[in-house]
Amino acid sequence: MDENNTNNGSLIAVSSRLLYEGMEVLDDIYNYDATHLLIRRGTKLSDDSIGKIKNLNSGKDTIYVTSGTQRTLLEKSQHTQHPSRTEMEQITGYAAAKDKTVELLDGIANNKVLQQEGLRSVSAELSNRLEVTSPSTILSLINALAPVDEYLQRHCINVSLLNGLIGRWLGLPAGDVDTLVLIGLLHDCGKALVPPQVLNAPRMLTGVEFEVIKMHAVYSYDLLGEFPEHVRRAARCHHEKVSGAGYPDRLQYKDLSIEARITAVSDIYDAVVSQRAYKKPRSPFSTMAMLAELRDTDLDAEIVNTFNKYMPQELIEKSVMMSDGSIGIIREFDSDDIEYPIIEVNGTTIKSGKNLYCTSMYTEE
Repeated sequence: MDENNTNNGSLIAVSSRLLYEGMEVLDDIYNYDATHLLIRRGTKLSDDSIGKIKNLNSGKDTIYVTSGTQRTLLEKSQHTQHPSRTEMEQITGYAAAKDKTVELLDGIANNKVLQQEGLRSVSAELSNRLEVTSPSTILSLINALAPVDEYLQRHCINVSLLNGLIGRWLGLPAGDVDTLVLIGLLHDCGKALVPPQVLNAPRMLTGVEFEVIKMHAVYSYDLLGEFPEHVRRAARCHHEKVSGAGYPDRLQYKDLSIEARITAVSDIYDAVVSQRAYKKPRSPFSTMAMLAELRDTDLDAEIVNTFNKYMPQELIEKSVMMSDGSIGIIREFDSDDIEYPIIEVNGTTIKSGKNLYCTSMYTEE
């Protein structure tokens, strides 16, 4: 990496398409793999220089910037218009992480081998993203409706980020949070070994198919042979229930690590709010209410309570799609009725309920 870079520990992958004419570059910008300097700090960009940058970047879309430059791009996007999901993914580096995760999953499916170095690289980028991106922005990406055919790669990234957020909300040490991010990214890597016709079935699975897909937790454990045992165990155990009714080993609370118990919450949350070919997504509010119902039977009550305490705070002032097709803004939460927040709709503030409720977060495509 160029010796002039003094912020290489906080470089973030974003899309080069976010560069704009007249932008003053405050920090050096690096190429698609962060090995060569593309733009020196102090440069003012023109359309011509942006074109040259793209040529120098070997035709790749990804560039690496500092957190300060990322904030500049985010502020520019928010100033000109409400940023779409796609734009937010590019600004935060989520899109680049997703592409790398696809490569890792394809490598498992094709070669039955996990690329450990690549996995650790993506995990480090996600940990860095937690440091430089607000929880509100991260959750906006997780809660946004996304293409069904991108489910697995998004799920791995989302669970990774959710694990990190929960770890921070619980007050865990930074090193433990980084481990949670890694576990979240790799917890479902075994699904790459599940037959595609089962994994991507556009319907509810049969009993036999469900038994096949349940093996992914064991496959994940086996693929992670070069990782520490506590990391492998957390991946294997993310479908266990604190009551002992989960799989693959029917372990109870006392036998489950905190990493496994946190990953179980993250995994269920993201699976439920995500759109699948065979099911509609549930709103974050309905999902939080569902998590509360699973306390002490399926999930660790302390982790769920912490999640349901901090998640709503990050959703205040966000836009939501209502059941009647209108768009509202979240104004307040009732801690005793988390499924139905107080919403401003068409200039009127109301308590949502069974007759008018939030169906999803609202983001432009």
